[in-house]
Amino acid sequence: MTIKRPSTRQLQAIADSVHMDLEIDEASELRSLMDGNLSIYESLDKFSDEMPKVIYPRGVGMQPEPEANPLNAWYWQTEIIGEVEGKLAGKRVAFKDNILVAGVPMMNGSSTLEGYVPDVDATVVNRVLEAGGVVAGKAHCEYFCTSGGSHTNAKGPVLNPHNVERTAGGSSSGCGALLASDAVDMAVGTDHGGSCRIPASFCGVVGLKPTFGLVPYTGAMPIDMTIDYIGPMTKNVHDNALLLEVLAGYDGVDNTQVPRPQESYTDSLAEGVAGLRIGVVAEGFDLDNSDPLVDQTVRDAAKKLSSLGAEVEQVSLPMHASSAAIWTPIYIEGLVSSMMHENGFGKNRIGGYVPSLMKYHSAWREQTHKFGPQTKLVMLTGEYMSQAYGGQYYAKAQNLRARLKSAYEEVLSQYDLLLMPTLPITAPPIPGNDASAAEIVSRSLEMVPNTPATDLTGHPSISIPCGMVDGLPVGLMLVGRYFEEQTIYRAAYAFEQSITD
Repeated sequence: MTIKRPSTRQLQAIADSVHMDLEIDEASELRSLMDGNLSIYESLDKFSDEMPKVIYPRGVGMQPEPEANPLNAWYWQTEIIGEVEGKLAGKRVAFKDNILVAGVPMMNGSSTLEGYVPDVDATVVNRVLEAGGVVAGKAHCEYFCTSGGSHTNAKGPVLNPHNVERTAGGSSSGCGALLASDAVDMAVGTDHGGSCRIPASFCGVVGLKPTFGLVPYTGAMPIDMTIDYIGPMTKNVHDNALLLEVLAGYDGVDNTQVPRPQESYTDSLAEGVAGLRIGVVAEGFDLDNSDPLVDQTVRDAAKKLSSLGAEVEQVSLPMHASSAAIWTPIYIEGLVSSMMHENGFGKNRIGGYVPSLMKYHSAWREQTHKFGPQTKLVMLTGEYMSQAYGGQYYAKAQNLRARLKSAYEEVLSQYDLLLMPTLPITAPPIPGNDASAAEIVSRSLEMVPNTPATDLTGHPSISIPCGMVDGLPVGLMLVGRYFEEQTIYRAAYAFEQSITD
């Protein structure tokens, strides 16, 4: 196509937006010089867009009627059938609605993206289909994935199957609710500060945030590529390990990955915990908003693992208490930069861009009136800190990750696993239709003191159900060494079997 050239006046306006003051003569000269660069841009049009081919045929599907979607957990239902045989043969899998499925609408929880239809499949979608899985549809998530509660989706809250007045957790809210209500066999979520593990804990299912770079993020809408993860969510530990076998591995596109041998995570599930050293992280308990009954339920789970043969003892990890503070600038300023200003993908990644998504999402600038209080607050905070402080707090937080990582590494050199509550509370009530901005915001991030740490350090982390408090599930979180998901699964499976036998 021919790239439209700016007028001299337009160029002056552009210069003003980047803090240049151009007189008319200088603007006119630079406008002429710009023509050479724009001609180079135009030369790219002779090449293809280098987008991956869509392999498996599919129909569009449909948005379910309310009576067929009682928890408001589905955004879109479809049935895309892959290979006949494979590890996931016949299993129905839901994908969080920030993961692209070609031909199936996606809104990432937001009113401004509604109407977008992807033209590519994410790597993990292809892998599920290649393994015989069936793509059952897209699960609702929170508005641009900005909430740990399930009340910010543009189409209304996702309800918790254990109590429909309570949150399902976010931002992979629909995935948790669909699994807990037996609507699907498996789900694929994303985790940026706990977004797989929070709904897993609140809904009583299993959610894993894998080692950084183990599962390719190609084809998912990011927040900040330094804290973006895709993870398996399932009803039991075996299925979680099985799904990770399918999702994991180098795809040659995601530049956070390195080639690694494929692993079979299900092979060692039954090896038990005898001989494993598990450190109970003191700083994960007795927080300002901890429910004592949740803490006690998790401590009882630790005792159960001890009775199964693990060596369990309390350990102190002081830096863990600062992890949420380190995470906050990265999450907020990273989201505003990458997801908003850069239209979903930012810069400095080698490949995996989806131009159609970037183009469609760029229209958010004319639709900010549709944002809810949580999204507005994140946007305003991130933009203010960037303008007022030039990104120095984002930079400092990124640098502090090394200290946090070292602290975790030091403790994990002495223990095989670390243990703490996934969340300090059970699922709180969903804010009502007349809720104040303060309530909506507070219900979005009140549950995250423990989960962001491993998004920063890159260590694998799982949430498994370990009991109930007042009819609501409690999640136990286990953290392991890099690429030692097998050890996490061994302990998780042993505990799960001990309470279901």
